[in-house]
Amino acid sequence: MGFLYFDYLLKKVTFVSVSNKNEIDETMKGSKLNSYFQKLRFQYRVSVLNENTLEESWHVRLSRLSVFVYASGMVLVTFILLTILIFTTPIRYYLPGYGDSGNRGQIISESMYVDSLLQKVELQDGYLEIMKGIISGNLKADSIISIDSAQLKETAVAYLEKSRKEKEFVEKFEREEKYNLATIDTKPNENMYVFFRPTKGVISSSFNLSEKQYGINIITSPDETVVSVLSGTVIYSAFTFDYGWVIQVQHENNYISIYKNNTRLLKKAGDNVKAGEGIAITGESGENKTDNHFYFELWQQGKPVNPEDVIIF
Repeated sequence: MGFLYFDYLLKKVTFVSVSNKNEIDETMKGSKLNSYFQKLRFQYRVSVLNENTLEESWHVRLSRLSVFVYASGMVLVTFILLTILIFTTPIRYYLPGYGDSGNRGQIISESMYVDSLLQKVELQDGYLEIMKGIISGNLKADSIISIDSAQLKETAVAYLEKSRKEKEFVEKFEREEKYNLATIDTKPNENMYVFFRPTKGVISSSFNLSEKQYGINIITSPDETVVSVLSGTVIYSAFTFDYGWVIQVQHENNYISIYKNNTRLLKKAGDNVKAGEGIAITGESGENKTDNHFYFELWQQGKPVNPEDVIIF
């Protein structure tokens, strides 16, 4: 009986010691955490002393937490200021991938202009070298050959006079074809119009009058150039909520071509364009680029024309 009571007391003491140990561990953890936060919030005095009088000229109280907050805020403000400076100044053009096709076209035109200037400078340098040689006596001026105008006139008349065989052939052809009406064609030949393909891509939906599909949808690459199918005049150039940037061109024989879902226009109303000349940029580069296909329509005298009948895609 005594042995059992002693064993019961031993277990109770062991249980109490284990529970006290857990409480002590939790208390120690809490105290360590509190001491850590106290260290972060503990303020240090930073003073500036006069070297001669050792008097305090300026002081500030800082803690580790405040130093971290101030440093992080300074880094963030510096990053924002640098970002604004880069994207609001010409420095942005030095970033990789920032230039677009418009800038590329401008660069090409400027490079061509520079090449023409270089050619002019080279011609002027050559002219100056020749003049310098003539003035110094190193080069002799070209001698002027006298021109006999009477002889040149006789030669020209001889070349212009028709030969006897040529006269006979012309008279025979005029007699045979004088009353031949089969060669007269009073109808205009519309096949003489050579239509350019408006842009590169794959046709996703074709012309269909029954479904009021008056044009064709074309899947293009991002930033693809749109060209005028024929020479003409731009009659409309504006932004619409349904079809984005839209441009229309009036052509000969009452043809009107309409280009929709563009990302940028290169011409304005009233501009004259040539066949195959770039008039717009199409093709989205985002995630929804398949939802905004390039749309092309061709009309003649108020009636829609199937573009695939006159244009090779």
